[in-house]
Amino acid sequence: MSSSPRPTDALVVVDMQTAFVSGDGAVPGADRLLARVDELLDRARAAGAVVVHLQNDGPPGADDEPETPGWELHLPIKPGPREHVIRKPRDDGFDATPLGEILVSAGVRALTICGVMSEMCVHATAKTALARGYRVVLPYDAHATYNAPAVPGVADEIPAHIVSRVAAWSLGDQPENTVPTSSVTFS
Repeated sequence: MSSSPRPTDALVVVDMQTAFVSGDGAVPGADRLLARVDELLDRARAAGAVVVHLQNDGPPGADDEPETPGWELHLPIKPGPREHVIRKPRDDGFDATPLGEILVSAGVRALTICGVMSEMCVHATAKTALARGYRVVLPYDAHATYNAPAVPGVADEIPAHIVSRVAAWSLGDQPENTVPTSSVTFS
């Protein structure tokens, strides 16, 4: 993949909720992730790109149960006045939400996706975006997840950065997933 992708029209920020990026339950490297997402937000806002924040509605008792402190979008990753916030009931940000309608009505053809969890909500949203014909940029340093636990007799614990890389790689050769945040631009 190119080290400098063409500009994208939109930024989709996936589940940057307090439970996942702060405190004892934060993903490994949460501080770095927050800095990269903030960098993308600054660039997208400066360019006037479409910005969408996805917010997962977890089940009762989950860290991201609606209206709990862990469910809140994490500061400083708060939506701006012209940005969209979409609550989602499932991993895929397109499933049972207005995300597709927002992107179509804005004329978006290419989007950058960042956030958590790499192998779940980020992957599912990117996969649907690709299936809908969008060009997808998934900067390798702007999505994260947890370590995959060991399975006795099968595999040792897998470090989070490997899980994230495999999740991006499993999307195939269409997304631009080997670029750093520093090379992403918006139009």
